Amino acid sequence: YGDHRDLHYPLRRQRQMCIRDRGGWFEITLNRPDRLNSFNDEMHLALRAYLTSAYETRARAVLLTGSGRGFCAGQDLGDRDPAKMDGPPDLGATVRTFYAPLVKQIRELPCPVVCAVNGVAAGAGANLALACDIRLVQSGEYSLGLPEVNLGILPGAGGTQRLTKLIGASRAMQYMLLGRTMSPSQAVEYGVALSCTDGPVLDAARVIAKRLAAKSPAALAHIKLLVHSQGTTPVEDAHALERTLFCDLMVSNNALALMREWDAGIRDIRDQD
Repeated sequence: YGDHRDLHYPLRRQRQMCIRDRGGWFEITLNRPDRLNSFNDEMHLALRAYLTSAYETRARAVLLTGSGRGFCAGQDLGDRDPAKMDGPPDLGATVRTFYAPLVKQIRELPCPVVCAVNGVAAGAGANLALACDIRLVQSGEYSLGLPEVNLGILPGAGGTQRLTKLIGASRAMQYMLLGRTMSPSQAVEYGVALSCTDGPVLDAARVIAKRLAAKSPAALAHIKLLVHSQGTTPVEDAHALERTLFCDLMVSNNALALMREWDAGIRDIRDQD
């Protein structure tokens, strides 16, 4: 993986984003705690550069979290202050230029992306968390959700689609139309998050990321591809792709060795949680 310090070049001085090579998987931290890790343009570019590095170095998992008392409060609107611009801010351009490519990159990354939500995740911050594959939340008095309607706008980075898939159309409609947010415990209850930790969520997320990094990268990538194809691929085509990918894995040396261990009774097919 090389020296991860080389990956800091977009923000070598600002350090608004940090990355650590954990030996097969990457830990990326949004690092603007004074602004609840709200996004500016430099953070977008840095995060996309780090995700590209994860892809190019064949990282087996990525863990995304925030520093300080929040995960991400969304877009830093100070960068879009009309008083500092010639005209009204073009938030549509922000979505097209930054958020849409970012969530697409997370979705298309072959390895799983784990999100450790350590505090408020609202608006664009919630969109970012929803784009990840597994979410864990830390207990506390903070909110998660997509309340953009309260500002006269709507979630513009795929949140309407992802939240609906996770919690169902009826509940998603209620939350987004009324501009409501959910608590960490509700996020688990509704299936948005895997678990809610009483202590630091980062510790639990690191366990998950390490466990994922120990599994077959090809199997993880295939599963992620198939799950994300739901709703965009005709059912019969999806089933055919599933069979093809299943057969691809069945003849791999890794799968054959693991299945021999299972057949011999020295491996349990269940996850050792």
